[in-house]
Parts: sequence; C-alpha cells; structure tokens
Amino acid sequence: MRKVVFLQRFKMGSQVAGMITMAIKVLLNEGNELRIRLIGENHTALQLFRTRLNGNKDVEYSNYFIGHPGLDDPELYLRVKKGKDAVKILQSLSKELVGEFSNLKFS
Repeated sequence: MRKVVFLQRFKMGSQVAGMITMAIKVLLNEGNELRIRLIGENHTALQLFRTRLNGNKDVEYSNYFIGHPGLDDPELYLRVKKGKDAVKILQSLSKELVGEFSNLKFS
C-alpha cells in the first residue's frame, strides 16, 4: 500500500522560521527497509537525513537517489538492524532536527 505522509519542516526566509508541510510518499515499508519519496526536496535536506541516519547505531545503511533533476523527486532509502523499526528511527530523527532548527536565532 502506498500512501503520502506529511511532515513539518522549517522554511527559512526573511523571517526567523515558519513551519511548512513536507510531502512524503512511502514507496517501500517492509521488514527493516524503508524507501520514501520526498516531494520537492533536494540535496540539502537529503544529505542531512543521510548523514544523521548513517551515524545512528541502529542503521545498517542509508542513502538517497536524486534521479533526473527535472523529472524525478528524490528518494531516501533506509535499512535498519534486525528488530529495529525504520519508521520510528526516521520519525525520531525528524523530531531531533526540528528541535535543533527551532533553536536557531537570527540577527
């Protein structure tokens, strides 16, 4: 079953930060693997997720795939260790990142 999930992310602009919605389409969620499409995202967000996920002790492998820049939305792939939940790990990381970015101060 494929579904679209919406997460919150920060949009930086002339104001400090405002919440906007990030659309995510789940392509694969089986066993210890998760593959999602992040609609409208680019290297910046995906590199942040990949780096942090690969630094997690419960993650075996994480990478992203851009595809054709004008035609395809990028995809993030995540494989976790046996007995771990890829969705929970990604959700936990997302909450951490929101916390980190919400503490930024701009002058």
